[in-house]
Amino acid sequence: MDQNSKDQFFSNNVLGHPAGLFILFFTEMWERFSFYGMRVLLILFLTASMSDANPGWGWSAENAGALYGTYALLLYITPIFGGIIADRYIGYSWAVVLGSIIMTLGHIAMFMDTPFMLYLGLGLLVIGTGFFKPNMTSILSEMYKKVPEKKDGAYTIFYMGVNAGAFFGMMLCGYLASNLGWRWGFGLAGVFMLLGTLQFWMAKPLFGEIGDKPSKEKKQAVIEQNKISNNPEDKPNPYTVVDYTLIGISTLIGLLYAFNDPLSKIGNVNLFPFTVGGLDGSVFIALLGLALFLYLVISRLLRYTTVVRDRMIAVIVFAFFTIFFWMSFEQGASSLVIFARDNVDRTLEGTSLTVFNTFNTLLTVVPLVIISWVLILLAKQTWKKITFSVIVLAVTFIIVWCIALWMLNNEFSKEASAIDPSWFSILNSFFIIALASTVSKIWDSKFNPPAATKYGLGLIIMAIGFGLLAYGAHGIESGVKVSMIWLVLAYLFHTLGELFLSPVGLSYVSKLVPARMIAFMFGMWYLAIAIGNKLAAVLGGQIENITNTYSLSTFFLIFTIVPTIAGLIVIALNPVMKKLMHGIK
Repeated sequence: MDQNSKDQFFSNNVLGHPAGLFILFFTEMWERFSFYGMRVLLILFLTASMSDANPGWGWSAENAGALYGTYALLLYITPIFGGIIADRYIGYSWAVVLGSIIMTLGHIAMFMDTPFMLYLGLGLLVIGTGFFKPNMTSILSEMYKKVPEKKDGAYTIFYMGVNAGAFFGMMLCGYLASNLGWRWGFGLAGVFMLLGTLQFWMAKPLFGEIGDKPSKEKKQAVIEQNKISNNPEDKPNPYTVVDYTLIGISTLIGLLYAFNDPLSKIGNVNLFPFTVGGLDGSVFIALLGLALFLYLVISRLLRYTTVVRDRMIAVIVFAFFTIFFWMSFEQGASSLVIFARDNVDRTLEGTSLTVFNTFNTLLTVVPLVIISWVLILLAKQTWKKITFSVIVLAVTFIIVWCIALWMLNNEFSKEASAIDPSWFSILNSFFIIALASTVSKIWDSKFNPPAATKYGLGLIIMAIGFGLLAYGAHGIESGVKVSMIWLVLAYLFHTLGELFLSPVGLSYVSKLVPARMIAFMFGMWYLAIAIGNKLAAVLGGQIENITNTYSLSTFFLIFTIVPTIAGLIVIALNPVMKKLMHGIK
């Protein structure tokens, strides 16, 4: 981007940033609306009794967790391939549009409300996310390539879009599913995914060549620059035939294991009907795939210079502990929604209902007013240039306002009401928006702790949330409900833990890894998150079995003790991590 085009790019200014940032903000917002709206419903739908007024499939929590876990794992694997395809063949913009269209088709399939269509819909959502997820941030990064000093602010605004979409997606999709039927919750997510796609594509004039497929000349220039560079970090480390073979075999084994879990539990189809040395076939295959992958990683690390190798080892250590965090945190998509439905006293009446409805109204209307104001600012700056995009955005907000006002009016008209179990899930997004700036100020102060300490504190603080649930559920008898205050406090501590750990991890990947290896290490990072999500769903699916055998309190103690131990270990590793990072702070 030359100086003239850069000035032109920043001429349409909204809140000190180019208007294009807010197009990305709204596109990501509607995609997160789609994702989190569906995420909060799936386990509830699968485990809802077939005899309920709003019937589900009547599955056990274990079977529902097996399906959701494989879905969640694949959501973090496919972006690795989607990013490669976009970078080499179609460009970021086309990848975002293609991903959005595929996800929209996925929601349409789920709206059809048949078993085949649900599985098809989940598959389309996985593929669509693979194209969408990595390329939105790639466009954002490319936009600010010449003005890196404004990138932190841009990512903060973008992150608000993520949480706004998650907030309204879980709230509105959950409410429609509860009051009109599951298919309407799944379908609403698709409506906004489609409209978000339209507004993004119609805003193409704002982005110019940003997001287009890079030319052969630009790619070759980067290669040549690396060849003549004296920086050892820029020297190529090409993949060998053995590397590609190990990648292929370990990927295939991982996918087979992921699919075998729901197939064996739900369909009684076991892809590994054997034992090896007393180990179940699926466990043996998983360990084999892990061993091959570790050999690949170690063999590649040995080919780098000492400093690069040490820093990459530091990233891998952080990624390892990330598994324990997401294994626990993502109970919010499985066991915690079941807990909220079956074990939390959600009934309100009289004054308590009025107080809740007032709070819920402010919680809904205030963010909508703020985001609508941003839309008005965007429209003033870009009306002539992207008229149809602005119109589509206006339509989306009119729809959201109508559904939100209908929901609030409906709740105020009731004399007694039970809070929908999906409502509690919005607390994570609410607490992030409320607390993110405070936590970031700590990092900018003299109290800013080292990376390993932040990581350990994130794990321990999140574990406290589960400790509170274990305490609240201690000694309760079957059929007795827990006060909702324990669940609210749990989400508060889970969110604080996320704010300590999640942004730090991504930041250190970008700081510690040379630019030419970013893709490889982000792939490692997403793999760790994928494994954490799969373990979360598998363990979360055991809530009924562990509760029946031991107690509900015992179930939550697992997620109190394991992350706490992991957190203490990573804090103890701080001197080692500091040495491995070679001066990176």
